[in-house]
Amino acid sequence: MAAPDDTTAREAADEVDRIVAAWRRETPQLDVEPLEVLSRVARLARHLDRLRRDAFSAHELETWEFDVLSALRRAGAPHELSPGQLVVQTLVTSGTMTNRVDRLAGRGLVERRPDPEDRRGVRVRLTAAGTAVVDAALADLVDAEHRMLGVLAREERRALATLLRRVAAPFEQQP
Repeated sequence: MAAPDDTTAREAADEVDRIVAAWRRETPQLDVEPLEVLSRVARLARHLDRLRRDAFSAHELETWEFDVLSALRRAGAPHELSPGQLVVQTLVTSGTMTNRVDRLAGRGLVERRPDPEDRRGVRVRLTAAGTAVVDAALADLVDAEHRMLGVLAREERRALATLLRRVAAPFEQQP
């Protein structure tokens, strides 16, 4: 095991440090070093999920609703996509997406429109109400995430983003 650098020595021990130390004690034959990174990523993901749920609930949105609305918002004017495009962007099944679009349409946040290029197809379009709610939720989310990352300098955030992109790349490239 490598000696901690000066930065690590100055940081307070966290729950992952305690977990890793216990595993090293109990299973000295295993190299549990990946836990130092990935257990923190997993724990941070849980904290981020709570932070996002709180930001969205202030706008009476569930996380999945934000996902669909934000995919439409990012599409640019006229802020519409096919259900198939929404499936790809939100990583759910077509049946799940149909249910989600139904629920969002029932709330007046999206509307179904005929696809001008395919008479059998439909397009899902963000309504003015949907735009207003997703924009407000995004503003609150970004503010909360800035606070969450405030412990890091801008250069550290960029470096972390680069490293996480490298680790995630093999998974993101799978069909």
